Amino acid sequence: MLATAAYAEITNTSGLYFRLRQETWDNMFDMTKTDAQSVTPAVAPAARQDEAYWRLKTSVWDKLEFDKQYGLFAKITNEARYFNTSNTPAQLGLVGDEFLFDNLYVFAKKPAGLPVDLTIGRQDFLGTFGEGFLIMDGTPLDGSRTFYFNAARALVTINDRYNVDLAYIFTQENDGALPSYSMYKQNTFGFEKRPLNPYDEQAAVIYGRGKVANNVTVEPYYIWKTEEAPNRTPAAGALRLNTYGARALVGFGEGWKARAEYALQSGEYNDAANTKREGSGGYAYVGRSYDNVALKPSWDLGYITMSGDDQSTTSKNEVWNPLFSRYPQISELYSLTLLTESGGIPAYWSNIKIYRALVRLAPTEETKLELSYNMLKADKTFSTGSASFAPLFSGTSKDRGQLITAKLYRKFSPILDGYVTIEQFLPDDFY
Repeated sequence: MLATAAYAEITNTSGLYFRLRQETWDNMFDMTKTDAQSVTPAVAPAARQDEAYWRLKTSVWDKLEFDKQYGLFAKITNEARYFNTSNTPAQLGLVGDEFLFDNLYVFAKKPAGLPVDLTIGRQDFLGTFGEGFLIMDGTPLDGSRTFYFNAARALVTINDRYNVDLAYIFTQENDGALPSYSMYKQNTFGFEKRPLNPYDEQAAVIYGRGKVANNVTVEPYYIWKTEEAPNRTPAAGALRLNTYGARALVGFGEGWKARAEYALQSGEYNDAANTKREGSGGYAYVGRSYDNVALKPSWDLGYITMSGDDQSTTSKNEVWNPLFSRYPQISELYSLTLLTESGGIPAYWSNIKIYRALVRLAPTEETKLELSYNMLKADKTFSTGSASFAPLFSGTSKDRGQLITAKLYRKFSPILDGYVTIEQFLPDDFY
């Protein structure tokens, strides 16, 4: 009889990430050419000085694995900013930011032979749930500094054609789950801790995936979510919301593809009137790619719809709730303009219909160009908003305007890439 000691195979990888990004905002919120504060908001829409600043994002990360089955991942991030021009004169120059745990989670791949992959802790869900129509960014108020969710996720594999994700999520107005260190007592936005969300949130997700045919995939899901009353406006009442939906992808030969998603929402606020919350949203695209043609062109034609509030009904609110998809779904810049309708929440996609046309080209293996034209409309007319932005809206038209975008991406080396994106929004009579 022989006995030997077996030691776990331990691997460790680590890295450094740095991003230098410049943003220039021109007429982002007022859509006028006046770069000064409005003195009479009731007469004219509130003007806001244009801004230009640099974002310096740095991350360090480390991954420790045992037998390629169990492991720990940690990432620490900081994003200081340098303001060339600012709406707040005190921000001019370099402004510090927090050092925070961007990711910190443990994972186990099929522990004890079970058909389950577990991930527990602070983690990203980029590209995890479909196209991110409902779940993408857990920290929308800090832009692209972080995307994380505090979550527990179990991916259950039924067979090679079917699996289901089970996840519990919680996010916070300000990070209180893990320690962080601020470079200055007060940061860019005047808080000791950066605002991450407009309110505390919790959610439970059941997300299935099934390859029902060789060229057809269906992804049904259910999401239960709570939004606690914001600390700054406790009278708003907490929201309990159910979202039911499905996503489907179909390929039908010679580069043709179609995809669609649709969801319904129902719930209510914990306010004095128990106000109901309902909504519907979805999208549909058809497109084709030509991989054997010069420049490898591809195109997509699409339609997006998200419900708005019918102001003739006082006992319910029909605005589509974007859940955790408050990020630049179709636009880096118009997503910020939307805060004029949502009480200051950027990328709150709702009350909108979008007709889209996209063209993609690849001049070289390292270069990609994407062009889009978008016709934007509202589902319902809109005539109210925060006190400073209410005069911005006509209240009589559903024609939002036209959005034209161009993005040129280049991979310079295995460790260096970059892009430039330009957007032009042409407002219509909605404003």
